[in-house]
Amino acid sequence: MSRVYNFSAGPAVLPEEVLQEAADEMLDYNGTGMSVMEMSHRSKAFQEIIDTAEADLRELMNIPDNYKVLFLQGGASSQFAMIPMNLMKNGVADYIITGQWAKKAYQEAQKYGKANVIASSEDRMFSYIPDCSDLPVSDDADYVYICENNTIYGTKFKQLPDTKGKTLVADVSSCFLSEPVDVTKYGVIYGGVQKNIGPAGVVIVIIREDLITEDVLAGTPTMFRYKIHADAGSLYNTPPAYGIYICGKVFKWLKKQGGLTAMKKRNEEKAGILYDFLDQSNMFHGTVEAKDRSLMNVPFVTGDKELDAKFIKEAKEAGFENLKGHRSVGGMRASIYNAMPVEGVKALVAFMKKFEEENM
Repeated sequence: MSRVYNFSAGPAVLPEEVLQEAADEMLDYNGTGMSVMEMSHRSKAFQEIIDTAEADLRELMNIPDNYKVLFLQGGASSQFAMIPMNLMKNGVADYIITGQWAKKAYQEAQKYGKANVIASSEDRMFSYIPDCSDLPVSDDADYVYICENNTIYGTKFKQLPDTKGKTLVADVSSCFLSEPVDVTKYGVIYGGVQKNIGPAGVVIVIIREDLITEDVLAGTPTMFRYKIHADAGSLYNTPPAYGIYICGKVFKWLKKQGGLTAMKKRNEEKAGILYDFLDQSNMFHGTVEAKDRSLMNVPFVTGDKELDAKFIKEAKEAGFENLKGHRSVGGMRASIYNAMPVEGVKALVAFMKKFEEENM
């Protein structure tokens, strides 16, 4: 069976080369006579896997030495609680709500202290990023929180908010490693890997060392303390070992592609092909303000629910999978992460043109 073009928002498409390598090593990793799936996380072979993965990620993102890289479990959603538990020293945090995930993080933070909404785009169905150049940042805020790329709604912060000196915490789940970032602008940058990096089950947290302390909220579970994981090199308990191994392979693949500058160029080209078509189409149109469009997630609609359903059905039959939009937005969504080849986007646009001609 041939591979389909998988436009899923996550778990999402992985580089074919990586999948092939993993398949080749499934029964015998590097002469160990066993799969990484069966391997002790205390073994020399696995220590090398996690150390190499961290080194390659540090190189790709140019992560400074005063930041720790943690490979954790619980998905990005566990961080909604872990962040306030570890960072809310004054019991106050400011949240910018640009979609469902930022909203969920804000709701979770309310359990642990005073969470303030200092900007939101909910008034227009999260179809834009609010102006964050002069925010009413709380004097005693421990941090300002954003979700940098909004998977469901297809928006992206092109400019980071002015946090007025407060620590910036960012969920980058759906734009992780899609373009170069200046890690020093963040206190915490984290994301679930199942969109752009690896299989579900791993969350990567990049955190400045001064934010990792013993001083956490009373009652914080041991497993929710950054210090526990940082001190143990992400091996306090059995980590999601196989997932980390795949992430490591994706980091190697990214380096081979030319790193994050090359990926940004490729991602801009892919998104440009799709957005250019949407902008001139008489049937399909995007749902997001042009200036805030994501390179990773592209939602679009026809304006007719029956036509949307017909398109999704016929697209699936033609080998374009997972194009149905999130239930809160409807319509369609094409997630075009790093591993989606430009041919996939071109093929989708050709199919959309044909569908438009046949159904107008």
